[in-house]
Amino acid sequence: MHPSEVLFQGKRQPLLLPACDHYAGSDRLMRKSMALQQELGPLFDITFDCEDGAEAGRETEHAQLVADLLNSEDNRFKRIGARLHDLSHPHVEQDVAIIVGQAAQQLAYVVLPKPNGIADVRQALEIINKHALAAGREALPVHVLIETHGALHDAYEIAALPQVECLSFGIMDFVSAHFGAIPAAAMRTPGQFTHPLVVRAKLEMVAAAHAHGKVASHNVTTEIKDSAVVANDAQRAAGEFGFTRMWSIHPDQIKPIIKAFTPRMSEVNEATHILQDAMAANWGPIAQHGRLHDRASYRYYWTVLQRAKLAGLALPESAAAIVNQPESV
Repeated sequence: MHPSEVLFQGKRQPLLLPACDHYAGSDRLMRKSMALQQELGPLFDITFDCEDGAEAGRETEHAQLVADLLNSEDNRFKRIGARLHDLSHPHVEQDVAIIVGQAAQQLAYVVLPKPNGIADVRQALEIINKHALAAGREALPVHVLIETHGALHDAYEIAALPQVECLSFGIMDFVSAHFGAIPAAAMRTPGQFTHPLVVRAKLEMVAAAHAHGKVASHNVTTEIKDSAVVANDAQRAAGEFGFTRMWSIHPDQIKPIIKAFTPRMSEVNEATHILQDAMAANWGPIAQHGRLHDRASYRYYWTVLQRAKLAGLALPESAAAIVNQPESV
């Protein structure tokens, strides 16, 4: 049996996505992002933005541009999604009709902003699925922004929806929704990691995502000139809050984010040694360096290797042999 079958015993494995989600909302920036993805490989996702990061007043032309770029040969890895308008916007169904209707097969996912709760997400799924199914695509993955009081309240229900693969925290809208009760300083570091209401929101969203095996994506860092700030935010998001993905809004943010979320080589080596011994013991308990390991910890170390592979880390030959085993038929 394949290691994943043994460790997860027929259950759905937790979803893993590239650690960086890069947003671009203009013709120039979208094309620049695609060129960078071709250069680096599918180590990061791109989200074409039709909402806050796009020009207002040209919604139809912009949606058509997004569809055209998705269908172009420059979408080499099929790891590009699109953020739609929110449900209250007059162009939301037009977004879906053009982008999903014309490029359903090329989309990695669509992003739903500003839902007020589970009812909004379900309504959006109906619209998305209507156009996706007409274009021959079933169960198009959906990423949901948790940036309203209602969405945070319903985060567990939203994460439980099979079509939802990622919950993403929208810090600026969330802080603004408190109408001054949370200071603007909580939109950035250090406040975003210390203000009690923001900390509570992040932890509840992350817990909801992991409870259902989904990806938790951290908000943007608005500092675009100092890569050390981006790296620090990414490290804190991953190490202290349990996020496994983070937004980028500038090309210079991509590499620091990927690096922060990539397992260190020492972790990869430890995981490799433990899993090698586990396989030799037919996945029974083992003792290594005076510590007991069994399938409960093997699942953790298996995920370490999967994350390292996804990030493009050059794995040792022994680690590559574990993660690249062919699955049983």
